[in-house]
Amino acid sequence: MAAAPLFMSVDEYLRTPETLVPQELAFGALRVSEAPHPRHQQAVFAIARALDAYVSAYALGQVWISPLDVILDEQRALIVQPDLFFISSARGFIVRDRVRGAPDLVVEVLSPHPRIGEFRERLGWFAQYGVRECWAYRQMERRLDVHALNTAGVLSTLTLDQREPIRSAVLPGFSRSLDEILT
Repeated sequence: MAAAPLFMSVDEYLRTPETLVPQELAFGALRVSEAPHPRHQQAVFAIARALDAYVSAYALGQVWISPLDVILDEQRALIVQPDLFFISSARGFIVRDRVRGAPDLVVEVLSPHPRIGEFRERLGWFAQYGVRECWAYRQMERRLDVHALNTAGVLSTLTLDQREPIRSAVLPGFSRSLDEILT
């Protein structure tokens, strides 16, 4: 029999000991997962390096990697830890003791067995709370889905294979392909 989920407030969550174990708070329910596989982390690191090089070259903001808590809704106790994300200079004010608000861009590296929650659920949260764009790298298929979002949901999805340059409304000049990034 599975253990009942542990429910807590954002304040209770933030008082737990600091950990590198992936965890999130989904409307008060604590979700904890095992550490990701090396292949997953390799992809996260490569994408983060590529984004950081672009963002730094143009002083656009900052790129962050998990585990880092992003509080999307304090009252409803919703905290996520995206694999990596970008916060523009204009929205840098949301980075305080934690990230308190929606990043501009979220990147999720999707493995065959999701670590925490279902991607569609998380994508809905990202849209609802103001993330403008979400990249979903599907490792097994070696493809990238670029989801344009607004608070009503997914506006459009652009699916790119590993050779196609990535096109982004949030980072309009970024044009590297998955092949360039992951090699």
